[in-house]
Amino acid sequence: MSRRRPEPVQVVKQRRDAALQALVQGVPYVQFLGITFDRRGDELTAVLPFHERLIGNPMLPAIHGGVTAALLEVTAVIGLAWSVLWDEIEAGAIDPEQLIAGRLPRLPKTIDFTVDYLRSGLPRDAYARAQVNRSGRRYASVHVEAWQDNRARAFAQATGHFLMPTPRG
Repeated sequence: MSRRRPEPVQVVKQRRDAALQALVQGVPYVQFLGITFDRRGDELTAVLPFHERLIGNPMLPAIHGGVTAALLEVTAVIGLAWSVLWDEIEAGAIDPEQLIAGRLPRLPKTIDFTVDYLRSGLPRDAYARAQVNRSGRRYASVHVEAWQDNRARAFAQATGHFLMPTPRG
């Protein structure tokens, strides 16, 4: 009995990157803010490049609190959707070509989202990473941290609870 040869690593990486890109492009507000996602394996880091329009208080200057909250929530939703999508892609349950063709899965819906502003967001690039604490069929809990120059010095963090979408069928 012969086993099927594994796909070349570059093909797998391209498929995962294309699936992530399709997922991110399905949320117009992500494009408006200019948020991108850096993928290393199954781990995502959101990147919010600095732009003058993101300043809320020009006297400090500081990134607007709404932009900070949006970065955190977008990171939580995309990170949660990616964790589910990752498992389904790796199990062969989803064809990444469907995602690329625009047939995106429904995203989790926010039940509640609490933001802790720890310090002012400075006028520079910001990063965020989500950790899924619990993810079930109906409910998920996610913690997110945002930092700028030093990951150990978060400028904001959040905890969110999400309603998971029902599977299509």
